Amino acid sequence: MKYWGAVTLVFLVVLWFLGDVILPFVLGGAIAYFLDPLADRLEKLGLTRAMAVATITLFALLLFVIMALLVVPTLIKQAVALFDIAPQLARDLEGFISRNFPQVGDGDSTLRQSLAVVGDTIKSKGGQLLDSAIGSVSSLINVVLLFVIVPVVAFYLLYDWDRMVAAVDDLLPRDHAPTVRHLAKQIDRTLASFIRGMGTVCLILGTYYAGALMLVGLQFGLVVGFVAGLITFIPYVGALVGGALAIGLALFQFWGDWVSIGLVAGIFALGQVIEGNVLTPKLVGSSVGLHPVWLIFALSVFGALFGFVGMLVAVPVAAAIGVLARFAIQQYRSSLLYRGLSDRDQA
Repeated sequence: MKYWGAVTLVFLVVLWFLGDVILPFVLGGAIAYFLDPLADRLEKLGLTRAMAVATITLFALLLFVIMALLVVPTLIKQAVALFDIAPQLARDLEGFISRNFPQVGDGDSTLRQSLAVVGDTIKSKGGQLLDSAIGSVSSLINVVLLFVIVPVVAFYLLYDWDRMVAAVDDLLPRDHAPTVRHLAKQIDRTLASFIRGMGTVCLILGTYYAGALMLVGLQFGLVVGFVAGLITFIPYVGALVGGALAIGLALFQFWGDWVSIGLVAGIFALGQVIEGNVLTPKLVGSSVGLHPVWLIFALSVFGALFGFVGMLVAVPVAAAIGVLARFAIQQYRSSLLYRGLSDRDQA
């Protein structure tokens, strides 16, 4: 037990002091872990490991070029425009409340005064948020590290993944190797269901929301779809936040055109049906082992302690802790402490 405690302590210390430095390697490892089943499947089709990794790399490079040229500029443009138009949206909401609920929108009311400053605050602070986010990332790591080192690390880790797993397995204490392998398989199953499954669900739903909202004509459909897809890994939160944002924008843009507003609402209702009945059961499964509250707690704690890198490792650590906790409970239930002397005598 003391050895595993020492390993945990070393992990936390490294994460604390070298979080910014190891960010490209954490991202590269996450990408390699995500793509390893695809590489294994290509190997089963007859490709060598090198050919499988090269094929995945070329496809990823093509996808990156398409995203960089088509999607990312539009996404940034819409996000900036959304921040810029926020004051006008706040004024429109204030006018709507004044016309329909005059008793609430009196000149000296708290609600009216709050709405008067919300738009300007979002515009100024939102722009600062974007600038500070970009500036902080640039100060923590060089852009070259992100766009060069991360793909290189992911390539080599993906190429050597099976050999690394075999090397780690060879170093396990022989007496405890079966238990460690069992726990590792449980953790991998949880991570595979959540990270790979939910990552695919987020990508599919984000693409669906963005495309459908843009087809309906919602002004900031790409941003709303991106946000809704990004946070879909927390059950119902993605649909609630994205739906509220989309419907709120639709009310301002399509006021009086109830068909368009209904289409926007229907897009998120259909997305929830597809997610709950098709995507999540097929890609994630019914037993993931990560409760939403536990997940939010892990993200909050690791994000506060270790920053962005902490948020990246929060899900794997939460999955590992969950598996270890269930194993400890199982051991406790089979122990003499839980069963008691009377149960032993009966046996």
